[in-house]
Amino acid sequence: MRIALINDDISALWALQRTLSVLEDVELFMFRSGSNALFDAEISEFDVLVCAYFMPVMDGIEVIRQFRLLPKYQAVPIIMVTSHDERATRLRAVAAGATEFLHKSIDAAELVGRVGNHLALRKAYVEMRDRARLLDGAMSLATLAASQREEEAIWRLARAIDARDGKTGEHISRMAALCLLIARQLGLPPETCRMIHRAAPLHDVGKIGIPDAVLFKPDLLTPAEYALMQRHVEIGVRILDNATSDLVQLAQVIAGGHHERWNGSGYPRGLIGTAIPIEARIAAIADVFDALCTERPYKRAWPLEEARDEIVAQSGQLFDPACVDAFLQCWPRIVACMPPGSTSTNSHKPARSTEVA
Repeated sequence: MRIALINDDISALWALQRTLSVLEDVELFMFRSGSNALFDAEISEFDVLVCAYFMPVMDGIEVIRQFRLLPKYQAVPIIMVTSHDERATRLRAVAAGATEFLHKSIDAAELVGRVGNHLALRKAYVEMRDRARLLDGAMSLATLAASQREEEAIWRLARAIDARDGKTGEHISRMAALCLLIARQLGLPPETCRMIHRAAPLHDVGKIGIPDAVLFKPDLLTPAEYALMQRHVEIGVRILDNATSDLVQLAQVIAGGHHERWNGSGYPRGLIGTAIPIEARIAAIADVFDALCTERPYKRAWPLEEARDEIVAQSGQLFDPACVDAFLQCWPRIVACMPPGSTSTNSHKPARSTEVA
């Protein structure tokens, strides 16, 4: 344990040092002024301070006040030793943060006993604080590990769904990356952006319940088949329902809302404008854009610029204008997420974005 002795009187300092040197397992540090002690306190930590009252430039009360301004000295015992007996002075010392106020005439044995008691309390406090930090660190590591396992499970499930849809997982990876870019460009909090990125891969989890004949049909769907395909949203919401995980709850929001459209023409609930959760509005753009740029059995992949122009054309109709603006502002980063060669011009019969979503 480290004790700081602060007194402008060198003789008094040496006397304190001799008296307190009988304490076991302590280091004693002597300072002729409060400013010198405060300077050292910035780079080291003392466990008890014993401070005189009468000192030039900065008296003991001001020294105590300055120490209490330092965050790591909020709980450090500070003992003032002086011959000044006025009650008003003692009250000022206590108000400044003094733990104890001792008279200069106190005998050596009592001084050692008082300081020893404060050292014991300080030691118990430090041990409890350090244990709390270790526990907090262990809990943080455990929480991180659990979060990583949860994220891994989500990505593996999403890749399984993507593979069943005839793809290899690139769609969910790109779609999640695009969601992250748009969310960041919108200025959403970092934790919200991270959660969107982690939850977005489950947007189409409900496709696990769609018949193969519809899911793998090489032509455009009939109205009846399209209505059946739309049920993947309802199925996905049911799969993710009643979750205790914040991440899975957000995945349900995205799965249930990424086919809603700004003008109310989407499904399943026909939500309009900001009634659609922002996470779902972001996912809608990312999902449609990547779908347009991806080759399907019934269509060729669109060049990136044409797909971008389609997103812009549907701003205020199918998509949130603010999200479209964010999409455009991070366009160079979006291009970097897409497969090489996506900018080349392909001959294709343009399909509306609602047909490939």
